[in-house]
Amino acid sequence: MSEAPDWYACAAIVERGDPDRFRAAMAALAAAREILFPIYAANVEIARAPWVTQEPMIAEMRLQWWRDVMDEIIAGGEVRRHEVATPLARVLSKAGAEALDTLIAARRWDIYKDPFEDEADFTRYLEQTGGGLLFAACDALGTCDRTVAMHAGYAAGLAGFFQAIPALEEAKRVPLLDGRTEAISALAKNGLDRLKTARQSRSSLAKEACIALWQAEPLLRQAMKDPRAVGEGRLEVSALTSSLRLSKAALLARW
Repeated sequence: MSEAPDWYACAAIVERGDPDRFRAAMAALAAAREILFPIYAANVEIARAPWVTQEPMIAEMRLQWWRDVMDEIIAGGEVRRHEVATPLARVLSKAGAEALDTLIAARRWDIYKDPFEDEADFTRYLEQTGGGLLFAACDALGTCDRTVAMHAGYAAGLAGFFQAIPALEEAKRVPLLDGRTEAISALAKNGLDRLKTARQSRSSLAKEACIALWQAEPLLRQAMKDPRAVGEGRLEVSALTSSLRLSKAALLARW
């Protein structure tokens, strides 16, 4: 589908910037990797944009560059030549590009140090980032229910956000509206509930894209039982559990 140099460039970006999704993509069928790597590489570049500079205006410009790419894909015309944008345009649908455009807009929160406005704002951020990425990947692979993708993507996004909290706090961000242990446990339980809801309709999501969900449940369960692990940077999945769950997700589509 994509030219080999582009495919390898995207894979290398994901391997360096998002090793967990790299492992998930490598566990997928080869044909699916050609679709997943450009989407995951774009996500790496978008997520990194707010953090490569201390100047908000420059960060805004970097995100706008990607929004312009999405506009070009949505329009269906010529898309600028770029090692990620070019293969991305080959695999992304209009709906997928719109989802990633919304994801980019949500990433503006990462530029500034303002807290989320309220719980709805936090939920929207996770749905538009984690949910938007999963929707784009599943849609590109041909099987996607938006509502189910939002549930599963929220859960995966929350697990990743929990892991990022120590770094966010070190960067003087205010990641949580309520950092009390009981509030963190409640958030984690909500993520588990939404993951359970998504599982009831797992056939409505492309299984190759859902391999990337393989660590969400154990991370959220740990956060619910041991919420202090979130702030202390101890939230992780053991190597054995991670490998077993990855194999289960890839072979049995059980996440």
